[in-house]
Amino acid sequence: MAGDLITVLGATGKVGRVLTQRLLAERRNLAVVGRDPEALVSLGCDRIHIADFGDSGAMQTALSGAKVVVSCAHARFVPAVLDAIPDKKSRFVLMGSTRRFTRFPDRAADEVRAGEAAFGCSGRAGVMLHPTMIYGAQAENNLQRIARLVRLCPVVPLPGGGRSLVQPIHIEDVVECLVAAIDRPGAVGAPVVIAGPTPVTYAELVRAVAACAGRRAIFVNVPVAALLALAGITRLLPGVPSVTAAEVRRLAEDKVCDIGDMQRRLGVRPMSLANGLARTFG
Repeated sequence: MAGDLITVLGATGKVGRVLTQRLLAERRNLAVVGRDPEALVSLGCDRIHIADFGDSGAMQTALSGAKVVVSCAHARFVPAVLDAIPDKKSRFVLMGSTRRFTRFPDRAADEVRAGEAAFGCSGRAGVMLHPTMIYGAQAENNLQRIARLVRLCPVVPLPGGGRSLVQPIHIEDVVECLVAAIDRPGAVGAPVVIAGPTPVTYAELVRAVAACAGRRAIFVNVPVAALLALAGITRLLPGVPSVTAAEVRRLAEDKVCDIGDMQRRLGVRPMSLANGLARTFG
C-alpha cells in the first residue's frame, strides 16, 4: 500500500501532527485535512485540504481519491467521514477512546460508542483504535498538567489515596499503532484497545511525574464528593489547571486494558512508563 493515497483528517492536532511527520519522513503519498490553513501549511505536506466536518462538499473534495483515510479527530465525526467517501474500497483507520468503557454517565463516552457503532454498521474495511490516556505529545494536557499541579503544591488530593489503576500510552506508540493499522492486513476488524504495557496506580503515576518535575508528591485521601466541589472552582483560579467533574469521577475508576490485540494484530509492543516519561520530560 506504499503508493496508495493516505489522507489524514485532524492532521494539525496532537496525534495528527506526529503521525503526519512520520508519514512524510517515510515519503508516503499523503494528503492532510484541517480547518486552519496556516497550521496545515506548517506541516510541510504538499497536498493540503481545508475542510470542516460540517461541510460535506469540502469533505468530499478533501477525501477524493483516498485509498486510506485516517481520522485523528474525535469519534463523533465518524458518520461525517463515512458519508464523505462513497468508495467502499477505501480503508479507514479511526481514533476512538477507552473512555467508551466508563461506567459513569459521560457524553464524550456516548459519542465514542456512537462513532464505533456507525463504523461497525457501515460495512467499511478498517479498524477503530481505542487509546487510553495519551502522553508525550507537544502541549498535551495529561501528564503535563500533573507536573504543573505538583509544582504549585506537593499535596495531591486523590480518591482512595490514588489506588485506582491507569495504563497510559506514549504518543510514539499511538502513532506506531496508526501506521500498523494503515499497513497490516491483519489490523482490519473489530476495534483494538491500545495502551501502555502494564497498569500502575494513579499514585505511582503522579509520583513518577513529580520526580520528573523535580518534586515529591504527598497524597491525601479525599472523598469523591469533596473533589467534585474542588473541581468546580479550579477553572476560577489563575495558574491552576482546570479539572472537570467527569475527570474526578473517573479518577476512582480502574482503567486496565488487555493489549493482546495491539500486539497480535498491530505488532506493537508499547514502551515502558519509565522510558515514556524520560522521553516526555527528559
